Amino acid sequence: MVRVGVVGAGGRMGAEACRAVAAADDLELVAAVQPSSAGRDLADLVGVGEGITVADDLSALAAAGVEVAVELTRPPHGGPHALRLLELGIHAVVGTTGITDDELEAIRASAEAGDANCAVVPNFAVGAVLLMRFAAEAARHLPHVEVVELHHDGKADAPSGTALRTAELVAEARGRDVEPVGGDEDHPGARGYQHHGVPVHSVRLPGLVAHQEVILGGSGQTLTLRHDSIERASFMPGVLLAVRDIADRPGLTLGLDPFLT
Repeated sequence: MVRVGVVGAGGRMGAEACRAVAAADDLELVAAVQPSSAGRDLADLVGVGEGITVADDLSALAAAGVEVAVELTRPPHGGPHALRLLELGIHAVVGTTGITDDELEAIRASAEAGDANCAVVPNFAVGAVLLMRFAAEAARHLPHVEVVELHHDGKADAPSGTALRTAELVAEARGRDVEPVGGDEDHPGARGYQHHGVPVHSVRLPGLVAHQEVILGGSGQTLTLRHDSIERASFMPGVLLAVRDIADRPGLTLGLDPFLT
């Protein structure tokens, strides 16, 4: 039985993670952190975890004997929280996006030097991971690629971590610079944000959850790959997979993909 804590337990993703962990036969939800709800019983907040008092500090996880912490807060807290969890000797599964390259390197160094491991996962949906795989494979043959990501209006960062990771995988797969398609100099930004030479476009609207299209173009043809998360429950199998396996993955793991192989 793995003892699990959730950081950001009062948020939409955090609450869903609490319920998923509580429902798993091989996991035990033992702690939760949400500063805005500190002192409340977790069951009153999310419907599970009766008897668990919501804490306001990560040190409460160590006091509760947490082995794996799921970090689901908002930028810019993901990086600092990951480093603190590693310092406490707690394996970290981090879903918060917006972590900088410098923070990733610090997390990597801390995980390699200590006894706790860390996974930084931009998207826990298995379908989204498969979309990234397929996009990378397709980009080897259709190197002109654009990414369109669409999320709910409460998402704090843009572009999404999934879109940025997709662009990185596409750039790596095609292995060369691709001549960009031009735009109107009088309307900067109309062609999207360039990440590793791949245009990325962000949409934020009420009614959306998490969606991404990868559009590839070639001579006389296009290929469109799309993934839609209709509800946050779609992320939970990936969260549980990472929680169960993180102890066996030394150092820093990027993305859910390694957990699927």
